Amino acid sequence: MAEELKVIVFTLAHEEYGIEVDKVKTIERMSPITRVPKTPPFVKGVINLRGVVIPVIDLRGRFGLPETEPTDNSRIIIVAADELEVGFIVDSANDVLDVMSDTIETPPEVVGGVKAKYLSGVAKVGENRLLILLHLAEVLNRSEIIQLERVGSES
Repeated sequence: MAEELKVIVFTLAHEEYGIEVDKVKTIERMSPITRVPKTPPFVKGVINLRGVVIPVIDLRGRFGLPETEPTDNSRIIIVAADELEVGFIVDSANDVLDVMSDTIETPPEVVGGVKAKYLSGVAKVGENRLLILLHLAEVLNRSEIIQLERVGSES
């Protein structure tokens, strides 16, 4: 029997992506980001969210997509990875979908310019809609999590 997976849908460079709802803490509007020195270019800095300092990553930069200026639709999706909370800057976040596990296929090598190692699968939603599912453990690989933990604790 196919399991149902609830995912938050967000867009990056006109492609739709999904993150499992249980990994998402909150979705925030863009807020001022404090730059942190000696971090990879896609680490935009940290935000103070209700007294908690959270590192923020631009997913476009992380995936090697062209970075753009934030718009009114841009959002920061706060996700929990291990014990760490991290913010992902996305073009928009606008939907929660139920995806059946039997509609998820292994991602091809590159989808929308994003390497397959960052993806857990591609889900067929409806007739002609594809949803690219993120592999959070790879998006935040171990060495980067350690770096981000330092960023969060230095502030």
